[in-house]
Amino acid sequence: MRRVIIDSDTAGDDTTAILMALKYFKVEGVTIVAGNVAFDQEVENALTTIETYNPGYKVPVYKGYQSPMIALPNAKHDTVEEIQGGNGMGDAVFPKPQQEPENDHAVDFIIDTIKANPGEIEILALAPLTNIAMAIKKAPEIAADIKHIWIMGGVNNRLGNMNVSAEYNFYVDPEAARIVLNASTAKTMVTWDASLDFGVMYEEDIEEIQALNTKGSKFFLDINMFVREFELAKRGIDGITCTDSLLVAVAAVPELMLQATEYYVDVETQGQFARGYNIVDWEEEFKRAPNCRVAERISSQGFKDQLVNLLAEIQ
Repeated sequence: MRRVIIDSDTAGDDTTAILMALKYFKVEGVTIVAGNVAFDQEVENALTTIETYNPGYKVPVYKGYQSPMIALPNAKHDTVEEIQGGNGMGDAVFPKPQQEPENDHAVDFIIDTIKANPGEIEILALAPLTNIAMAIKKAPEIAADIKHIWIMGGVNNRLGNMNVSAEYNFYVDPEAARIVLNASTAKTMVTWDASLDFGVMYEEDIEEIQALNTKGSKFFLDINMFVREFELAKRGIDGITCTDSLLVAVAAVPELMLQATEYYVDVETQGQFARGYNIVDWEEEFKRAPNCRVAERISSQGFKDQLVNLLAEIQ
């Protein structure tokens, strides 16, 4: 079975992505980074999600960086409780998890796990890329030993979701995104706009999930119906956007990715209005070698089938 580390700012669809990863991969650990909501709430959400799936083995959770790479002490990054709910779980209430987070730092866990298993570990990056970038900065040699980095982030020459130019994960820590994108590791990026095109669960899909009436379907709906209301008000999209779980589905089931191209991708870190904007160099204007595979067409029905099957199995 393929082995992964999940790097997450667990809230909303991160929870579904973790469930999907637990089905398809041996999850070595979950590392938590500053992102969607309050940091300790993210940690609790990850532990709750793991206990909901009950994989039959311990999946350790590690605390990582609680702010972006160059944030000043005590500076606050933009969290998105208005999208994910105050607790990041659509304001649904769950029992406190029994498992506690580990004492080791997430970055040390990433480095130690990669070094102990060269060429065997893939990273599912669902969040701002601070932890992964800091691991590469601390131990640059690991970049060659990571099997693959799967990145949910950025846009493919489309509008962002934080502003017209930037997607949230790259917006929060563009310096980290730039470091990871320019590392030597093989990478695949599933962008925000790809999730809009291929990863939205609409009314008929939601009704199918409701009809399952399983522990998994209830967990999914309790958490994610909140984001549906936000997307309808913000973008006129009457559905649940499944950004992170779409990435994990593509990583787990390669045939879901119908078209992808290797491009040079980089991130603007200095722009007054476009900080966090990522370039996908379609026309090779920068004359630089491609550094990332970008998913361009994904089987929407295939993804939805994978998601429904997952939720049906969690009893």
